[in-house]
Amino acid sequence: MKRKLQVLGPGCVKCRMLADHAERAARELGLDFELEKITDFDEMLRFGLLATPALVVDGAVKVVGHVPSTPRLRELLAAPGEERS
Repeated sequence: MKRKLQVLGPGCVKCRMLADHAERAARELGLDFELEKITDFDEMLRFGLLATPALVVDGAVKVVGHVPSTPRLRELLAAPGEERS
C-alpha cells in the first residue's frame, strides 16, 4: 500500500530538510510512497499545527517543530502506530 507523506511548512530551510530526510528514510526502507509539500497556512491549521515544520504520515501527525535525523524518521515510518515526536 502506498504511504502518504506530507511535509507542512512555509518552505523554509528546515521544511526542505525535513522533506529530504523523510524521502531518504522512505527510500531506504523501500516504501512505496508519495511525498507532498503543503505550504498553505489554512491547510496546516486543519491539522491543528502551531509549529512547523511538521510531518504527517497517512493522515497522522508524526513530527512537529523540529527536523529528526534520517535514522529517527526510518523508525517512525517503520512503526506506523508510534506517537508524534
